[in-house]
Amino acid sequence: MLDFFGHMTIPVDIRTRYDQLIRDIAEHDRRYYEDNRPTISDREYDLLNAELKALEAQFSAMVVPWSPTQRVGHAPISEFAKVVRAVPMLSLDNTYDEADLRAFHERVQKGLGGDMPTYVVEPKIDGIGIEVTYEDGVLALGATRGDGRTGDDITANLRTVRSLPLRLPERVSAIIRGEAFLAREDFACMNEARIEAGEEPFMNPRNATGGTLKQKDPRRVAERPIKVLLYELVDGDRFHENHSASLAWIGKAGLPVSSDIVTCQGFDDLFEVVRSWETRRDSLPFDADGLVIKVDSYAQRRELGATAKFPRWSIAFKFPARQVTTTLRDILVTVGRTGVATPTAVLEPVELSGTIVKKAGLHNWDQVTRLGLRRGDRVLLEKAGEIIPQVISVTEASHEEPFRPPTHCPSCGHSLVRQEGEVALRCPNRLACRSQLLWSVAFFSGRGQLNIEGLGLERADQLIEAGLITDVADIFRIQKDSLLALPGFAEVSAQKLVDAIERARGAATLGRLLAALGIPHVGSVAARAIAAHCRKLDSLLALLDEKGTDAVVDDLLVIDGIGDVIARSVAEFLADPQGRQVIDKLRAHGVDPALPDQQSGGPLGGMTFCVTGTLSRPREEVIRRIEAAGAKVTGSVSKKTTYLVAGAETGKTKLEAALKHGVKVISEAEFDTLLNF
Repeated sequence: MLDFFGHMTIPVDIRTRYDQLIRDIAEHDRRYYEDNRPTISDREYDLLNAELKALEAQFSAMVVPWSPTQRVGHAPISEFAKVVRAVPMLSLDNTYDEADLRAFHERVQKGLGGDMPTYVVEPKIDGIGIEVTYEDGVLALGATRGDGRTGDDITANLRTVRSLPLRLPERVSAIIRGEAFLAREDFACMNEARIEAGEEPFMNPRNATGGTLKQKDPRRVAERPIKVLLYELVDGDRFHENHSASLAWIGKAGLPVSSDIVTCQGFDDLFEVVRSWETRRDSLPFDADGLVIKVDSYAQRRELGATAKFPRWSIAFKFPARQVTTTLRDILVTVGRTGVATPTAVLEPVELSGTIVKKAGLHNWDQVTRLGLRRGDRVLLEKAGEIIPQVISVTEASHEEPFRPPTHCPSCGHSLVRQEGEVALRCPNRLACRSQLLWSVAFFSGRGQLNIEGLGLERADQLIEAGLITDVADIFRIQKDSLLALPGFAEVSAQKLVDAIERARGAATLGRLLAALGIPHVGSVAARAIAAHCRKLDSLLALLDEKGTDAVVDDLLVIDGIGDVIARSVAEFLADPQGRQVIDKLRAHGVDPALPDQQSGGPLGGMTFCVTGTLSRPREEVIRRIEAAGAKVTGSVSKKTTYLVAGAETGKTKLEAALKHGVKVISEAEFDTLLNF
């Protein structure tokens, strides 16, 4: 609809709904990212975002800067602009024990003419200092600490942080300081993914956070789970009488504030609070290297003033260092399921953060070379993420020869290789390497794959050692008599394992089997899509035998969601003599699943479904029922899709595709009604 001047007019009901969506999504972001207490499902949240994007696509003139869709809206930049502060971000003086803390308190009390101050005590987050500026309630500027006076403009990057509101409830202008960080759990997941991909892992959460915030492409920042906690309202005395009131206002405005802040009066109470953190430190979800202690009253702060470097009204009480030195005895090389040869430091046992450490991580061989590690070195350890011991540096070098990267697999003796673009060294002898076999059997039998209860790492190791398993296909030729001949097996336990194997033989689906084989780059989603396409391994094997791997690649590339890397990985696995041998043995042992023939005359004949998210029943069961009713199941949403069945934790990509193509999204309950379950 156009007005007299040819401009698009926006109906009142559309504008009202648009504003409501922004408010609702912002509130759900706050509950999820700040309170950690979501009140709607992921699917419901994604549907709200999809509706918002659809309205903005239709009425582009309506888009406001504080819309959640605008969190990542900037192109990469060549360099960061500088931000000069009127009020510098000063450093804090440090204290390490009771005597130092008492001396600080006495200086404060003396500076106040004997008055007893009230203190605010808060965790000192080991992250990256930031400052955010809101103008008329809208996030206008975000900057790093820099040298205190001058920082970098990282507004575009901070806009991607979901816990940081783009607009406040009040049209107020304020400058607020805080800390950006990565939670320990998020950091561990990031590093696990990087190692799996053959990339260099981050050394610690703080460095990873700093590197992330200095990314020049906000889209890269949005991919990482950066969080923020705010702790200081600049010029807070313009609004309140004390710091604790400012913190309360910050929280009331929907901004993230630590829930571990307390106030106390006098030295005895202060030191009691400090001592309580001796046992509470590990309960924090993020790294903290101490406590920040501040005088609460702004009037008293002005009276105390500051030195050239530090405010006299605040100090940092530093926790005992979680670092220790010990002697490096050796470097152990282990090979996992993916074939990565990972170095682990073997150490002279030493106590670190309450535990005896005998081994420590080294990430990869580039780190070993960079540190120049030798047998007998004195090395500095710390608990990365406060959990996993890591070797940080050499404090005293020995006279031994430096460790060199291994050239052969310690398990099977095969030459190690480094694939292009990867940091990791790998053993390519995947199907004949004992170490890879051990981890592969445990993975193959795991709950997410063939679900063979009772066949974990320890049991798999025993069966491999006894010669009962030389590849995953041998699992299905195990007999009870063979188990009874092994230590630790009795009639009942042997029968349970045999029964579990038989259940897996009968219940195996093609999708689960393809995923369980551990084909590089092929996860459960890709495996199901390939299974839905080829329906039986015979079709792929026949194509391979007749026309070669390129023909298999071309055949798989027609599947939605399957790219060249996955397609070529599958083709190479099938063409590899060892891979083909495993498949042939599985089929000989009765493991040759196929999807049921589609019944085009069924109640859902001619329809196409995509199933996504977490369902209350196994996804394979849902897929079988859909196909038995005559419908087709695909791995992605297109204009040919009839329904998208969306369970919990549905990804945004599929919901946006459904909206784009006009595909109806139904819940699991609606799906049950449709199929008359």
